[in-house]
Amino acid sequence: MDMSQRGMPWWAWVWPLLAWALLGSAIVTEPSALLLGAATIVLIATVFASVFHAEVVAHRVGEPFGTLVLALAVTVIEVALIVSVMISGGAAKTELARDTVFAAVMIICNGLVGLCLLSGGVRHHVQGFQLQGALAALAVLAALVTLTLVLPNFVGTPGPIFTTPQLLFSAAASLTLYGAFVFVQTVRHRDYFLPEVRSGDENVHAAPPSGKVAIASFGLLLACLVVVVGLAKVLTPTLERGINDLGIPKTVAGIVIAALVLMPEGLAALRAARVDRLQTSMNLALGSALASIGLTIPAVALVSVLTDQPLSLGLGSKDQLLLALTLLVSVITLGTGRTTVLQGIVHLVIFASFLFFALVP
Repeated sequence: MDMSQRGMPWWAWVWPLLAWALLGSAIVTEPSALLLGAATIVLIATVFASVFHAEVVAHRVGEPFGTLVLALAVTVIEVALIVSVMISGGAAKTELARDTVFAAVMIICNGLVGLCLLSGGVRHHVQGFQLQGALAALAVLAALVTLTLVLPNFVGTPGPIFTTPQLLFSAAASLTLYGAFVFVQTVRHRDYFLPEVRSGDENVHAAPPSGKVAIASFGLLLACLVVVVGLAKVLTPTLERGINDLGIPKTVAGIVIAALVLMPEGLAALRAARVDRLQTSMNLALGSALASIGLTIPAVALVSVLTDQPLSLGLGSKDQLLLALTLLVSVITLGTGRTTVLQGIVHLVIFASFLFFALVP
């Protein structure tokens, strides 16, 4: 994408503008069925606009900073959405953070990674990436999910709920692990997360966008992410009513919220895999999974302590088994630095199992 040679397409700013207009209408008036339908369409279009702006910013700042910008921006907005719903929902939302974070991990590590490996493998047969970076991310991910989503079942009182000191320690451990990963990714071992430079790669040799264009895209990226989450919150009550009317388990709400928030990163990662930039896809996917836990858990833990609201983090036995399978398979499938369609199919089957047993527990 050579932004230095052509201007910003009209849809990259029109869709966010329309999204903000609809969000404003939903805030000042009772949302009608027509407004909710339009909000759904514009939300999806705005996701595509956010992916465009994320790629502009990434091309300007280079890897791995570009993918880190998108991962952090999306996660901050995800945290804001979860916290706002927690505060407004009270005791009825004690499991929302757990369900959303777990859904994010499963969507990223199985759904997104599986789609990237499958689509990239179909077009390019075999794809490669930096093995050291992937294994480092998986090690941190395994520690994070165990300390935050599994350990509460064994030490929490009562059941899957940490005591206040335990919750604060878990939050501090999460921040420490994520901070250490970001330091390694961007400073100490940045080369572990850089894609191989190949001759003829237009994304490497194209002139980066100017600072003015990059700043404009960064501002529009934040505007897109905020309004996507805002519209998602507007649509959440309708979603929850539909779930209750259909008798679907409440955990599905967390899956839908996570999927909506992760759409920008997912599309960006998938597009990168299709043009044989699997390293960028892995940076986006694994970095997003780490940020979802490393930043979300400390934030909701702080809200829980300040508002004296219980926070249920421990996963059920079924979800613990699926999580363990995901981590084991991820180490095996990504443990060579080379992937084919087979690895993608394996991850997608696990993701399908997660969705099926969420709907049919």
